Amino acid sequence: MSDAPASPPMIQIEGLTKHYGRTHALRGITFEVPKGQVVGFLGPNGAGKSTTMKILTGFVEATGGIVKVAGISVADDPVGARTRIGYLPENNPLYEDMMVEEYLEYIARIRRIPADKVRGAIDTAVARCGLQKVRGKDIGELSKGFRQRVGLAQAIVHDPDLLILDEPTTGLDPNQVVEIRNLIRELGKEKTVILSTHVLPEVQHMCGRALIISEGKIVADGAPDQLSSDGGHIDLVVTGKRGAPDLAATRALLKALPDVAEVHERTTGEKDALAFSLTTKGSADPRRALFAALVDAELVLLSLDKKALGLEETFRKLTTAEAGKAEHADHPHSKAA
Repeated sequence: MSDAPASPPMIQIEGLTKHYGRTHALRGITFEVPKGQVVGFLGPNGAGKSTTMKILTGFVEATGGIVKVAGISVADDPVGARTRIGYLPENNPLYEDMMVEEYLEYIARIRRIPADKVRGAIDTAVARCGLQKVRGKDIGELSKGFRQRVGLAQAIVHDPDLLILDEPTTGLDPNQVVEIRNLIRELGKEKTVILSTHVLPEVQHMCGRALIISEGKIVADGAPDQLSSDGGHIDLVVTGKRGAPDLAATRALLKALPDVAEVHERTTGEKDALAFSLTTKGSADPRRALFAALVDAELVLLSLDKKALGLEETFRKLTTAEAGKAEHADHPHSKAA
């Protein structure tokens, strides 16, 4: 008996481009998201996050490429794709003169939920988003945190397979951020979630996978912990067996190590000692080669501290590098000042 065919990924994007005149917002991005995964979509402002979300939801038309949701082409069947999606836009547009329950009923009918199932759908969304105490209040009377909860409730009222959340904690106070994070984490146990944000702790707290986009290109894809440990720093202090070592010779020795990308001198309070900070290449660990080189040079290691490259540093490194490439591509004949 043959195996049943594998279900399509929840999100499939291939070679996606979007041009606004001469501006290339997306430059051929490709990625897939399987069912049941919570993905953080990271990038600086203007990187292409919101454009990708709007194309996924059918609000903006792509210039080129393939975009599918649960195997449904967004370009060929936008209505069919939208039935599988719950969307919370960045600005969370709400009808503030409506009561919470009235608004959710309105959304349920727009989503074509059968009349005999509307009440149950609203009750479920209200319960899951913690809106029981405010379901009879006008939306305009609610705090920003509760408005975000209403936004999430409208996104799940039709029980979608995919949740697309664009900057869901923008403008919230720290307590409200924690509440919304916890709510999204719970929703992620049952739904596929793609979370667009430029706030790195969002991804570390809620996501099993991170995609980093910069200048319209995907520049990293992996687990947050994996991206955080992809590279790092080694701080060390060395001295000589017979007094202070030569600075230039020691720097050259460290720079020659195959897994060391950069060498920077640091200050130290140790007498007759030199302190350096080494940036390592990728996930390489040069400590064994470092120890051997110091012994051969008759140098004494006084201290060593290896630090993984944090997600924030990885983010800055990747997005800064890609911005530089894009600027050079846009001005290939420009010269440095």
